[in-house]
Amino acid sequence: MPAITRAPAVAGTFYPATPEALRAQVDALLAAAPVAPALACPKALIVPHAGYVYSGPIAASGFARLAPFGDRIERVVLIGPAHRVFVHGLASPGAERLATPLGEVAVDTAALAEAGIGDDARAHAREHALEVELPFLQRVAPRAQIVPMIGSRATAAEVGAVLEQLWGGPETVIVVSSDLSHFQPYRAARAHDERTADRILDREIDLEGDDACGAIGINGLMWVARRRRLRVELCDLRNSGDTAGRRDEVVGYGAFALYEVAS
Repeated sequence: MPAITRAPAVAGTFYPATPEALRAQVDALLAAAPVAPALACPKALIVPHAGYVYSGPIAASGFARLAPFGDRIERVVLIGPAHRVFVHGLASPGAERLATPLGEVAVDTAALAEAGIGDDARAHAREHALEVELPFLQRVAPRAQIVPMIGSRATAAEVGAVLEQLWGGPETVIVVSSDLSHFQPYRAARAHDERTADRILDREIDLEGDDACGAIGINGLMWVARRRRLRVELCDLRNSGDTAGRRDEVVGYGAFALYEVAS
């Protein structure tokens, strides 16, 4: 029986539809990302998920921190918000592979089953939150299987418990997909996003949807970050008015890296 593959839904809109153009854009974004000397691999990232012309540079600032360690990353737990269909808790796409113009990525279906994550192919079918992260992962961690999950409503503890179950060791990285504030004037958005960034750096677990559309994943990750005393680093904080859009209504983007601290 052939494997079920989740087809790309936003190739040609959020990012290029041809392999050559997509590879060139992702590689250029990663090359331009300012990165400090790679002393340790992040255990987790928070990265945005808009069209690459808007949020690509900010996302690249997070993913570039994984690149020096890509040969050891075997699994990426990828969690984001459900924009189109309400999902109570978390749901997987019910697929064994995820496709982008760069090829197909294997889904760790065994991990999803062990974590008790059900399928909702309809919710994933047109969802962009996870899809736009895949080309970056294909370039920086080409050996990794993906554990894909989206959700609309769940507590920080509920999501955190799933992340704890999937935590693994150095072979596993967590990626939370989230934009920040939406459709505010530039200065108001900057102030709002700076407050949100401070709350993430303080590992708060009560972000709301108007702070970050992927609050469900961020709060769950912060729940774990508190328990495990992870160090949180701000990689980049900008909005669409800084990259490619108008400034009367902007969308905020932040990238954060979280590190395990040796005891």
